[in-house]
Amino acid sequence: MTAQETKPETLEKDSDSLKTDLKEQGIVFEEVQKRKVNPLAPSKAAFYSAVFPGLGQIYNRRYWKVPIVYAAIGTGVYAYIYNDDRYDRFRDAFKRRRAGFTDDEFYDINNSGIIPGSPDLSDEALQDAQERFQRDRDLALLITIALYALNIIDANVDSHLKQFNVDEDLSLKIQPYLDYHPITSDPNYGMALTIRF
Repeated sequence: MTAQETKPETLEKDSDSLKTDLKEQGIVFEEVQKRKVNPLAPSKAAFYSAVFPGLGQIYNRRYWKVPIVYAAIGTGVYAYIYNDDRYDRFRDAFKRRRAGFTDDEFYDINNSGIIPGSPDLSDEALQDAQERFQRDRDLALLITIALYALNIIDANVDSHLKQFNVDEDLSLKIQPYLDYHPITSDPNYGMALTIRF
């Protein structure tokens, strides 16, 4: 019987008998179980986080990160809305002043100001406030976009790291190496580096 004619059942019996022989001799035989790796998982997690922030973290089963994502993006959105509202108020008052009206919310309408009949905020103060809130609004928008991108990057990297092999079998062994040249029988010295996965 040649190797090509050997049936699979015979091979399985031979491997089982070999395992039994090794166990009888005191040699422990461990079976290695391989984990399945999904190469598309990181891109899927990033896509989910791009569609709806926090969904990539849910896909990665990192549920504790979802409130952090919502708090970060929510704070950025709140800062944007707050500064945009203040910007609109000061811009409208400044435009009305330039048009010659004295009925804006920052003008002393009922003579209760410091100097009766004069504006509580000057035109320059309205313009400065308008520019400050516009700058703060734009900065809040940039920070919110950066936090949104960070949400996507976190989902992608976390999904990559979930597939990283962190078994206890990982080892690195460095030992001296001695070998003899096959023809001259001269010794060859060196270091052997063994990496076990």
